[in-house]
Amino acid sequence: LAFIWPRINLWLFSLINQGHINSCHTGSRVFNARTAEVVSQHQVEIRQRFPKEGWVEEDPKEILQSVYDCMERTCEKLTQLGTDISNIKAIGVSNQRETTVVWDKETGEPLYNAIVWLDLRTQSTVEKLIEKTPDKNKNYLKDKTGLPISTYFSAVKLRWLIDNVEEVADAVHTGCAVFGTVDTWLIWCLTGGKNGGVHCTDVTNASRTMLFNIHTMEWDLELCKYFDIPHQILPEVRSSSEIYGYMVREACKGGSLAGVPISGCLGDQSAALVGQMCFKDGQTKNTYGTGCFMIQNTGVKPVMSDHGLLTTIAYKLGKDKPAYYALEGSVAIAGAAVRWLKDNLGIIKSSSDIEKLATAAGTSYGCYFVPAFSGLYAPYWEPSARGIICGLTQFTNKSHLAFAALEAVCFQTREVLDAMNQDSGVPLTKLQVDGGMTANKLLMQLQADILCIPVVRPTMSETTALGAAVAAGLAEGVCVWTLHPHGLTSVTWHRFNFNFGWGHRKKTSKVTVANFPLVKCSPIIPNHNQ
Repeated sequence: LAFIWPRINLWLFSLINQGHINSCHTGSRVFNARTAEVVSQHQVEIRQRFPKEGWVEEDPKEILQSVYDCMERTCEKLTQLGTDISNIKAIGVSNQRETTVVWDKETGEPLYNAIVWLDLRTQSTVEKLIEKTPDKNKNYLKDKTGLPISTYFSAVKLRWLIDNVEEVADAVHTGCAVFGTVDTWLIWCLTGGKNGGVHCTDVTNASRTMLFNIHTMEWDLELCKYFDIPHQILPEVRSSSEIYGYMVREACKGGSLAGVPISGCLGDQSAALVGQMCFKDGQTKNTYGTGCFMIQNTGVKPVMSDHGLLTTIAYKLGKDKPAYYALEGSVAIAGAAVRWLKDNLGIIKSSSDIEKLATAAGTSYGCYFVPAFSGLYAPYWEPSARGIICGLTQFTNKSHLAFAALEAVCFQTREVLDAMNQDSGVPLTKLQVDGGMTANKLLMQLQADILCIPVVRPTMSETTALGAAVAAGLAEGVCVWTLHPHGLTSVTWHRFNFNFGWGHRKKTSKVTVANFPLVKCSPIIPNHNQ
């Protein structure tokens, strides 16, 4: 969520629900709108449930409560700094995208747990759908959606819920059921819920459902018919930057945020793209979290991939603004592989320990790790693939496994980058990165070495939160920020240059506007007249 106030000091409060850093966290941030500095923040963990092998769920009510908790604690911290909460002007939302929620609009109660984006239970559903396509082609819907038929996307999760959960099927039949990704669930609840809550989503989230036509920018009745999903349960699709509704008193302790507009909404990876200021054709960012997500801005015309990538909506920053498209390569398992080494093998006590352990070895010693815990995403789209560790010898130890896990993230990213270079026809010359794993300097150096291009990391790690804040601040009726050819001159970067002697870290350097034109691409400046 993102709040702004129109005085000398402008604050923007941005909530990230289960965003790019980790799928099982909710966090909120307050930004200074002049400097983009985080001045207050809070984060809580969400419990994920694994009822069967390959199944991943979260409780929608727990997600909502975590949002309330984060808003309350963040505002308390802001008050301790002497800031008047009543000056907050707008709210922006960012969320994990494909995760699917169905609830009863009459009672406000979820009808089942949220099915998380990397859940694999729909594999048989996907196989049945592909069987009925001409030539059993998993790309049958790609011309309209930009997506292959995969367990990843919301339509097959929704189809599974209707087929397998009696409460969902009954509610759909009686017209009480409504569907949404996590952003839709949150906005509906925060704007009143069963008492007039706004049932909407933005184009970036809609484009991940396989029910949305990325050319007409509307729900597609033929796609709904293909999945046998009634279009009446779908939310209204709106731009990424406009006032959707207003916070209700019940959504915040003491009613301190009541009446504040919710004016920005972006799927987490689109929010990171905006937060990284990738507003020019060809600019590319890669987010390292639970998974890895590389997105390249392709401008106002969609580029259809011939090499296993997705064509998706990057952002649409206003009702009357054009939609921008992107090529995306999604990797299901990145940070999740490190968590697996911690939770399942116990070779590290915390995820941050992996850098020290891997550095001690300096090599995988011929050990290779393919972490296909949820199948393989781009560029293969093979849900039946499973993980493997090979090349083991008597000499192999836990340090080599740790190094191999980091290499696995880098190798998967290299495959996506190669596909992206082929689709775009213009080889990338540097990669902008963000996400929790980018704090690992060894990983970043390995990535630069394996890609053979510089890897550039912003010193401010909250790029997804900033993207949500940007969307909220640009909205008509808020207008704290405006698009402009010049950008935030305070943005600095760490740069990892590639080195053919893999594993040896290069000295990082600050990137300034004077030295690196990349920073000039940041098109956001404060509007001092507000």
